Amino acid sequence: MRREQNIADSFYALRFTIYVLRRIGLVAGDEIMNLYILRHGIAVEHGAAGYENDDERPLTGKGERKMWSIAEAIKALGISFDTILSSPLVRAHQTAEIVAESLKCKKRLELTDTLSPQPSAKPLIEYLQEQGAIDDVLLVGHEPFLSQFISLLISGDTETSVLLKKGGFCKISTDHLKHGQCATLEWLLTPKQMELMA
Repeated sequence: MRREQNIADSFYALRFTIYVLRRIGLVAGDEIMNLYILRHGIAVEHGAAGYENDDERPLTGKGERKMWSIAEAIKALGISFDTILSSPLVRAHQTAEIVAESLKCKKRLELTDTLSPQPSAKPLIEYLQEQGAIDDVLLVGHEPFLSQFISLLISGDTETSVLLKKGGFCKISTDHLKHGQCATLEWLLTPKQMELMA
């Protein structure tokens, strides 16, 4: 527990340092696209009675409670989003709605099939490129697609091991989004770390 709290405290200190450097002009911020990546919360198990269609599996009661805590942590960190993009699958859509409601930005929530489980990140990257000038975007989706997407942007392939637990939250930044190595992994937080920040 102490280790988790120390990580949370260090994250707050890092975020404040970056904020100060941007304010005094030592770190550029305007031209950077920040991609915040959130895996959906704990959902009903695959094949559970009444939910044979994987697309329709919702968050469990525990999953909803944890996501509200994670959403409160996002708000406490002062993070805001120009756009929230979510997979249309029920568990991801519910996760995105909780965050949007907590941050009072439900009108910025859009569903896109490019965040549904699929073999290639190319449609998602093209969709993001079409959005024009947006600085801060939240992407809500599924594994293993999200970790492969992160790996592609930070290393150029999908083989880098990235562990994104349910409710895990990640930030990568890029000044030139493309299909390949183009981004920096700024941080990746576990659900437990997020709950400690709430």
